[in-house]
Amino acid sequence: MTIKRIHSGSPFEAKIGYCRAVVAGGFVHVAGTVGQGYTVAEQCQSALDVIAGALDKAGASMADVVRVTYYLPDRHEFEACYDILAGTFGENPPAATMIECGLIDPKYRIEIEVTALAPAAS
Repeated sequence: MTIKRIHSGSPFEAKIGYCRAVVAGGFVHVAGTVGQGYTVAEQCQSALDVIAGALDKAGASMADVVRVTYYLPDRHEFEACYDILAGTFGENPPAATMIECGLIDPKYRIEIEVTALAPAAS
């Protein structure tokens, strides 16, 4: 099996020992991604943009996402993301889970992790 690792250039990748995404076994596994901004909605959109970039590097898109997990320190903030998520996944909604938990830094309001189908090898 071929494994392709996709790096975003974040200094945390080398510091912690991970990469933004891994293409393996017919899937693109995108690491948990936090976004920038002050509100949960801003961070949600920012994280989705980073995820979309990683998927693009893998030859996939948000339409290929089959599983998404949302991590929030306050589940009551999740509703502020509904329209953004519905707009992102639209006609191709993935299976989804939302978990309330602590994140690596209190400034982060949401972390998003996805799994997508990898493009067929040509």
